[in-house]
This record gives sequence, structure tokens and C-alpha cells, in this order.
Amino acid sequence: MKQPFQFKKLIHFFFQGLIILAPIAITAWAVLSLFNFIDGILPNLLHLLLPDVFKLDQYGYPKRIPGLGFLVVILIVLSVGYISSSFIVGKLVDLFDSILERTPGIKIIYTTVKDFFEAFAGNKRKFDKAVLVSTESTDVWRVGFITHEELHEFGLHEYMAVYIPQSYAFAGHLYFVKKERVRILTDISSANAMKFAISGGVTEIDEDHISPKSHENIAGDS
Repeated sequence: MKQPFQFKKLIHFFFQGLIILAPIAITAWAVLSLFNFIDGILPNLLHLLLPDVFKLDQYGYPKRIPGLGFLVVILIVLSVGYISSSFIVGKLVDLFDSILERTPGIKIIYTTVKDFFEAFAGNKRKFDKAVLVSTESTDVWRVGFITHEELHEFGLHEYMAVYIPQSYAFAGHLYFVKKERVRILTDISSANAMKFAISGGVTEIDEDHISPKSHENIAGDS
């Protein structure tokens, strides 16, 4: 009778260790993969520009100093962000931006990528209004984010655009729903709401529990 009990113990310990190590390993893998990708940009670029100076190693890869490419890329991004705040550079950036947005073919890729990044950061953030939205049944609610409060261009005067993320994925769905079926979340930050939705509801909310006042019906406010 002891063997099944000990086997269950081993299974329990295995899954307990897996729960502890899996998030650490996946996070470390993601960070290292991003680091290696960014760090590999500079050597490849230098070899492409100056192949006689920056030659390949014995394995056929451009020679590099670990961490140098990552540091240079970060400095370039910081420098661009700093100088873009000046008036003259800002105008040049706007001009280049308008050219790309009007170039056939390129504008589709450029505007899509630009809007995606601006949705998470910058002055045009879209995922900063966390809500509860009812899309199928009045008794079933989903976590979502308002992306457009008015949809007059679609002929929908009482509707708004709500993005609903999928659990365990960087994907989601866009819904046009009536304002009366959307409730603003005021006691939960957008970051916590996004984390809660993506995790499938298993993550802990860092802030206080939601109070009844935190569910404000948008239709009632307007």
C-alpha cells in the first residue's frame, strides 16, 4: 500500500517543481532570446556595410562582442526618442511619417505596426480604459479595453469599439457593442486588467477587490 502513496508523492513533487521552474525558465528564455536578437543586429549590420573589416568567424557568423550590439541599439533608441522631442527633428519625423503613410503598399504595414505600438505606449495609448463588456448574454461579462468611444463613421451612434484579448495569447477580437453593455473598471489598472484577461483569470489582482462603484455603466454616465 505504500508504493502508490509514494508514487503520488513523486507526481505531486514533480508538478510542484514544474509550477515553480516553468515560469522562471520561460521568462529567462524570452529575455535571452530578445537579448540575443537585439545583440545580433549590430554585427550583422557592420558585416554587411564593412565586410572586409568585420569578418565572419569560423562558424560563419559575424564576429561580435557579447552585449555590445544590445547596448548600441538601446542607445540609438534612447537617442532617437530624445532628439525627436526637439522642434526641428520633430517636424522631420512628422514629414517622414506622412510620406510613409501615403506610400502605397508600405502605408498598410507602417500604419498597422505604428498603431499597434502606440496602443501600448506614447500619447495615443488605446489600452488604458479597462471595461467589462457583455457581448452574448446580459449575465456574462468579459474584460476588454475601449479603443474608440464613437463610431459615427460606421453609422453606429450608440456603439463603441471594445477590444477583448484572448487568454494565453497576444490575439483578441474587436467588438462593436452598445454603450449600455459596457462598464468602466475604475478600481483596477489597465495593466492588471490585461494581465487578468491574458492569464485566463488565474492571476491575482494587485489592487483592492472591485467595489460596486467601480462598475460604472457608460450609458448612464453620458
